[in-house]
Amino acid sequence: MSNQEVSPFDFAYRGKTAAVKILLEENEKLKTQTDSNGRMLIHWAALGGHDDLVRHLLSLGVPVDPSDDTNMTPLILAASAGREKVVNTLITEGANVNTTTDEGHSALQYAASKNWKNICKSLLENEANINIADKRGATPLHRCASKGNIEILKLLLSYEPKIDQQDIYGNTALHLACEEDRVNEAKMLAYFGANINLTNKECKTPIDLCSRGLARDLKEIKGTESS
Repeated sequence: MSNQEVSPFDFAYRGKTAAVKILLEENEKLKTQTDSNGRMLIHWAALGGHDDLVRHLLSLGVPVDPSDDTNMTPLILAASAGREKVVNTLITEGANVNTTTDEGHSALQYAASKNWKNICKSLLENEANINIADKRGATPLHRCASKGNIEILKLLLSYEPKIDQQDIYGNTALHLACEEDRVNEAKMLAYFGANINLTNKECKTPIDLCSRGLARDLKEIKGTESS
């Protein structure tokens, strides 16, 4: 494929910084132009993890928080893709850590779901809302408990989230951990105070959703033999 057939946005995603710089010198308006997805060069550079290019674009006055056609920002894209250096650069340059997509997904929720611990830590240290919920009511705690991301769960619990926050189906993080048979995650949530008897919209408790063995362990943790 010749360079003429490659878009500037593809160059940015692939980290062709020298080529992008030349194109920007030829056409200054390119720095804030958008593609068919409403994304600027900085979106693609962030998604590709090219910190040098992200820094260069910011030095030219490119906004740090532009939204694409689904309200994804460079920070959300970088957090979702595990681009730690880019995440830290964007945060340092003032990116809003609590911006959400059209579906309500935040950078922290993506990072918690995809098991990017250092990114979660950076976001939390910079005042990311630990209880932020998407349109289905799922929080970062729901996502990591459901996925079985134990180290992320430990990190989130150290920030004292609303441990029994319910999604639109009435499920807590413990409901989801039990349903997915995430044994260690379920036990950890119980140790930290999660309610084993809270019912969801189907009138099911976490105990109703887990294996007999896990149910016994959770009851022991809570010091109860209630069913």
